[in-house]
Amino acid sequence: MNLSNFFSSRSSKSIGIDLGTANTLVYVAGEGIVLNEPTVVAVTAEENRVVAVGKEAKEMLGRTPGNIVAQRPLKDGVIADYTITEAMLSYFIDKAIGSSRFLKPEVMVCIPSGVTQVERRAVLDATMAAGAKVAYLIEEPLAAAIGAKIPIAQAAGHMVVDIGGGSTEAAVISLGGVVVHNSVRVAGNKIDEAIANYLKKKYNLLVGERTAEEIKIELGNAYLTEEEKKKILKGGEGVKRIEIRGRDNISGLPRTIELTEIDINEAIMPVILQVVKGVKGVLELTPPELAADIIDKGIVMSGGTSLLNNFDKLMTHETGVPCFIAEDALLCVARGTGVALENIELYKRSIAKK
Repeated sequence: MNLSNFFSSRSSKSIGIDLGTANTLVYVAGEGIVLNEPTVVAVTAEENRVVAVGKEAKEMLGRTPGNIVAQRPLKDGVIADYTITEAMLSYFIDKAIGSSRFLKPEVMVCIPSGVTQVERRAVLDATMAAGAKVAYLIEEPLAAAIGAKIPIAQAAGHMVVDIGGGSTEAAVISLGGVVVHNSVRVAGNKIDEAIANYLKKKYNLLVGERTAEEIKIELGNAYLTEEEKKKILKGGEGVKRIEIRGRDNISGLPRTIELTEIDINEAIMPVILQVVKGVKGVLELTPPELAADIIDKGIVMSGGTSLLNNFDKLMTHETGVPCFIAEDALLCVARGTGVALENIELYKRSIAKK
């Protein structure tokens, strides 16, 4: 093998990263999504040294001794701790392409559409410091639309709503670019907080964020009709009930309570309506021609929180526009980021670079 062939065979890889508040997904060009791990890092309290990242670190949430802190380095979709985010990105890049990197990879990272220039710069700098040769940024709604296989290059309006862990991104896309967008820093994590606060207020029960998330997945329902509520209150067969263990806020002792969908619907509604309000804000600013297209085509929902039971029904009811959940909603943004990276010339107009 001559030297030129050797270098071409070892050419640098291209990586797309959906850097989410709750989960980080990594797409390697030519391979697809190779990594899906929680965006959690465990560090030592004194030296700020990284002990664990991803799944291993998430297992530590709420269970660490005093000398270790498990935390989420992103808050509301943006970097809250620069140093730890850099260490986490480096870990994910190493895990995706192997730590013995011969050449630095090209990396495209997804960001919320409403971020400031300072927040954009922080993501670019952290990506370069983590070992990227070139860093690109793409806005979440655009990546979600590409990943959901929406034909965004057409001269027609398409609306996508990406509801993740830290933020909700709603945007109208036409001719390959974002026409109107709105970013609301309310999403899955705020729903978990609302559940924990509700249990503390109504039942004097303290639960951790992992338990609150489990309750959301098991019992979360965004749209309960009066008939369904009556059926739940009556009890009987087919009614979901789960037992929750936590600490009594008054006695300080462990306690178990039983919850139904009505409890959780009541807990999460204020947060969910904030998400709906953000979507309505985009529809109100959409030019009439594009609004007509959206009524015709409907709203595409992506992101992990869009999978909350009946969220699409509630969105349809509140906006009057048909809504449906994209195929593989959780993977849309990561897949779209990877596709944009593989076809950089097509999307260069909508991408920032360093």
